[in-house]
Amino acid sequence: MTEHHAMIPSHHAGLRLFVDHQPARGREGGSRPVLYVHGATFPSALSIAHRFDGYSWADDLAEAGFDVWGFDFHGFGSSDPFPEMARPAEGHPALGATRDAAAQIERVARFVLRESGARSLSIVAHSWGTIAAGLFASRFPALVDRLVFFGPITRRDGGPAAVLPAWGLVTAEEQWARFVADVPAGEAAVMSRRHFADWGARYLESDGASAERSPPAVRVPNGPRQGIADAWAGKLGYDPAAISAPVAIIRGEWDSLCTDTDAAGLFRSLTASPVRRDVKISRATHLMHLESGRFALYRETGSFLAGGDLAAMEDA
Repeated sequence: MTEHHAMIPSHHAGLRLFVDHQPARGREGGSRPVLYVHGATFPSALSIAHRFDGYSWADDLAEAGFDVWGFDFHGFGSSDPFPEMARPAEGHPALGATRDAAAQIERVARFVLRESGARSLSIVAHSWGTIAAGLFASRFPALVDRLVFFGPITRRDGGPAAVLPAWGLVTAEEQWARFVADVPAGEAAVMSRRHFADWGARYLESDGASAERSPPAVRVPNGPRQGIADAWAGKLGYDPAAISAPVAIIRGEWDSLCTDTDAAGLFRSLTASPVRRDVKISRATHLMHLESGRFALYRETGSFLAGGDLAAMEDA
C-alpha cells in the first residue's frame, strides 16, 4: 500500500495544508484523480484513509483504478491550525467558514491537477464538506468532473442560527453518541465498540493536546458547524443550481441530518447538473463510511465515478 504525503502552501500566508495520496493500483493510462473532502469534526485520516481490519475506502478506490487524494482543512488532523485556535474561542468569528474552506479546496485541487497531469478531478464530500465542495464546484466548473455528496447538508427553513465562537471541543464519547443516535431501538449496532475503540483513540491522537483536557477532547474550528447551522436557518453556503457537473447524492436510511425531504430538495435544486442520482443505503446513518454497511457506499461511489452514463445518454 503506497501512500505519499505532502504539505502545501495555503492561501493563508505562512500556513500549510496536509495532503495524502494513494496512487491507482494496476491501472495503465491516464490518471483519474478523486479528491476527498471531510466533514465538520474529524480529518481525512479518520474517514477515507482509516483502515477497518486493514482496509480503507481509499484502498478500495485505488484498487478500482482511481488516484485517491485526501487533505485536512486547517485546524484538523495534520494541517496547520489557525493561529486563533491558540487563543480564547470567544470574541472571534467561527474559523474555517465555507468561503475559506472552498479556497482551501481550490489550493489542494490545483496541486492535485498539477501532480496528476489531469485537467479535472472528481470530488467525494461528506456532510458539511459538501457545502464547501459545492461552492468550489460552482466557482470552478472546468476543474470538476463529478461530485459525490454523501450525507449532504442541505437547506432547511429553521429559525435564526446561533452565532458560534472561533473553535470548540469534541470528545470521543460525543463522537460515539453520534454513531448510535440514529440507529432505531431494537436494531443491531452499525459500528462495533471494538472498531470504535481504535477509531476513538486515533481521534484523540489527532490533536496532540487532547490529553491535557478533562475529559480528553479535540479542538476543532467552528466554521463547519456554523455552516450547518446557517444552512438549517435557510442560508446554504452555495447555490446547487450553479453546479454543472454530474452529482450523486448518497444517504443512509437512518440519516437524520439528510432526510428524504432534504435529499429530494437538493436533487430538485441541481437544475444544471446533467446527471443526478439519489441513492439511499439501508441500515446506514450519517456516518455510513465508518459503519458495517460502508461497502455499499464504496460500490455506489465507484460506479458513479466510473462514468459512462453521459455517453449512454448521448447515444440514445
